[in-house]
Amino acid sequence: MIRLAIGTLRRHRGAYLGTFLAALLAVALLAGAGLLLFSVLTAAPPANRFASAAAVVSGAREVSLTTTKEKHKKGKTKTKTKVKTERLSGAGTLPGDLATRLAGLPGVARAVPDAAFPVELTTAAGRPVRGADAAPVIGHGWSSAALTPYRLRVGDAPAAGEVVVDADLAARGNLAVGDHLRITTRTGVRILRLAGVAAPIGRDALPAQGALFFADREVAAVSGLAGPTAVAVLAGPGADRRALLAAVRARAGGMPVLTGADRVRADLPGALPDYIGPISVFGFTIGITAFAAIFVLTGTVALGVRQRLRELALLRTIGATPRQLRRLLGVESLVLAAVAALPGLPLGVLVAHLVAARFRHLGVVPAQFTVRVNPVVLMLAGFAGALVTLVAARFAGRRAVRVAPAQALVETVVAPRGGMLARAAVALVAAAGAVAVLTFVPLGGPFGMGMTFISSALLLCAVAALGPLLVRLVSAVPGRLSAGTGAAGWLAAATTRVEVRRTAAVAVPLVLMFAINAPLLLNGELLTRLAGDQQAQRLAGATTLVTGAVGLPLDTAKRVTALPGVTGAVATVPTRVVLADGGKPQDYAAQGLLRTGVDGALDLAVDDGALAGDGTFAASSDLADAYGWRLGDEVPIWLADGEQVVLRLSARYSWHRGFGELTLPAGLVAAHDPRGLVTMVALRDSDGAVAERIRQRWPELRVVPTAAATRTDDGNQQGAWELLVVVSLGFTAIAVVNTFAISAAARRREFTDLRLAGATARQVHRLVDRERLITVMAALVLGVAVTSAVVVPFSIAQDGVLRLVVAPGTYLLLLGGVAGLGLLAGALPVRLVQRRRGLPALEDR
Repeated sequence: MIRLAIGTLRRHRGAYLGTFLAALLAVALLAGAGLLLFSVLTAAPPANRFASAAAVVSGAREVSLTTTKEKHKKGKTKTKTKVKTERLSGAGTLPGDLATRLAGLPGVARAVPDAAFPVELTTAAGRPVRGADAAPVIGHGWSSAALTPYRLRVGDAPAAGEVVVDADLAARGNLAVGDHLRITTRTGVRILRLAGVAAPIGRDALPAQGALFFADREVAAVSGLAGPTAVAVLAGPGADRRALLAAVRARAGGMPVLTGADRVRADLPGALPDYIGPISVFGFTIGITAFAAIFVLTGTVALGVRQRLRELALLRTIGATPRQLRRLLGVESLVLAAVAALPGLPLGVLVAHLVAARFRHLGVVPAQFTVRVNPVVLMLAGFAGALVTLVAARFAGRRAVRVAPAQALVETVVAPRGGMLARAAVALVAAAGAVAVLTFVPLGGPFGMGMTFISSALLLCAVAALGPLLVRLVSAVPGRLSAGTGAAGWLAAATTRVEVRRTAAVAVPLVLMFAINAPLLLNGELLTRLAGDQQAQRLAGATTLVTGAVGLPLDTAKRVTALPGVTGAVATVPTRVVLADGGKPQDYAAQGLLRTGVDGALDLAVDDGALAGDGTFAASSDLADAYGWRLGDEVPIWLADGEQVVLRLSARYSWHRGFGELTLPAGLVAAHDPRGLVTMVALRDSDGAVAERIRQRWPELRVVPTAAATRTDDGNQQGAWELLVVVSLGFTAIAVVNTFAISAAARRREFTDLRLAGATARQVHRLVDRERLITVMAALVLGVAVTSAVVVPFSIAQDGVLRLVVAPGTYLLLLGGVAGLGLLAGALPVRLVQRRRGLPALEDR
């Protein structure tokens, strides 16, 4: 059977070329997406700042919630305990005397307290200095330099009023010993002298973070920390590590004690690459690519098997059993998939590297992210491609190997009409699933984009299942119009109506190309537009915006808002907080607000209540509804450093896009967020001299009119969606061309009959052009229907506005691109067939 399958593939290699190409691309996409997801799931911090320590006692780095459920069954009680965690954006502190208590333990050479905090470093000329790949600069006390260890290359250890920078920062900022640097933290702005340059052994700096060292006695004043964020324990010579660790855990008082590779988790979260967001991005990527690959490969294999129905019927007439034919199709598909995997897997590795590079450029993934090539992932991608090819081949050939030989021969000439009941059942289930998702899942929440993709996929499955019926219905009007254009048009309409399965096989990839990409692109544009609109509406009452190159300390912002002529001002301090959602901690974007004056410089569209002061918070109406909060409710909130506070809900607001789901007092946020800097001060003034006063007193600040700065930072997210669309469009476009080529190759005998009947090559071209136009129009109608079914509910969920066309320009561009590709892809293969001398395919008769 294997020899027969290989011989068949060799004999009909032209006919199998399209299926081979589809399998190759499917394997490449699956491999590329799988490698990206594997790489981000297994990504580790690039370096360990605590490499010299035997153990590290860490402050809070995550919020953990424990839930316990009891089940009573048959007189027995079973207790089930679950622990859910959420990573903090800041770092909790430890008792100030913990290092002293640990230093007295047997076997401990030193216990070094480490205070890690973000620092904004600028040169005397005002130029910001950051680490490699725009890495943050992290401040420490000089004693913690021994933990990596850092060694001085030039200069001296820092004294009061001095700092030491790592060699990489010194090179990037062109800094030399004796230079004066501007240091900005949440406690204020300081001008300090550069005392020396240090570096880890064998390198200029640690990846993902720059290092700035202060005198130990100045750390508390500069950082605003109440204690160290970690305490590293260095073991003495010959110490019993096991006994040492047991003693440290006993003395740590329940605080996490980290060893080995886990020591890096004691570092400041902002100093480590964050892979939480990229996990969801790449999970979404593999969902899109897997669906498109399986969808296209299944359709292509089915079309290829359909071409061979005559051959299968003839094999039945000479005595082949259904079981033998099923084995033949299975072996052929497996051999074809195995051959396609040979170039497909290396191509998938290349795709993964290209996509990762683009995502790094967009800032969607950390700059340190690299693709890890894993043989198991590649093997799974190849296996998935082979499995899909096998199942599709068996499914497509099930009728040909099951019916009587005479009936199989008849169906090679007359299209079969059975099987619609099973198709209708599949379509009904898929459509019902899509309706359920669009109806019962909150599309306005964080999972809205993912749910729209699932809805599109389910509706596309329904379209594919009922393809012949739907294509017959939507092509009726184009067919009638075509029939009125002459003999070629009439024949084209009749052909598409009779060979509706073949027409559907070509139309469905076009539907996929439009309906899987349009919702992603259009919904992404809608979110970006709504965020920009709400940002402009929030700041409509402000006349001037004040920002800094690296942010403003809250004290500086207060002085700005107190200037003469300012009638109203708002300063914002961005942060992230954690809420308890049914025993599961959830992370949310929030803003600290400082409000002064009587004129509103910031409008959040408050629906109920009023923005109050200390001890209160406000929440978006969507979030308040999701948690069931009412005005006056007291809600526990974990701040960035893990500190839990209980605040009273004083207001609900609507304009939260691009801003934050919660607002808290600015002083509270600045005291607990490691960065704690004001990013924007919105002013409303009574005269035009306020901007000039700010420039004279704080020349380093940027003062602009409100209209020049009302934008959001959603460009990277939209860029990520656009990149996913580009990948999907590229694959589906190749699939469309491939499908048209397979269909044209299968009709060579039909074209021969037309030529023998007296038709000229030009008449055949005109016939195919009319068929192609009908097919493309039918595909676009179905694609627009699927897109509208998804985009409309998504739009209503965002702001209550029904939009059929979110972005007319993008919509027309997609329509024109899909239509142009369909028309071009249908024309070229037929013309290549017609270019053969004499009657095409005559020798095949």
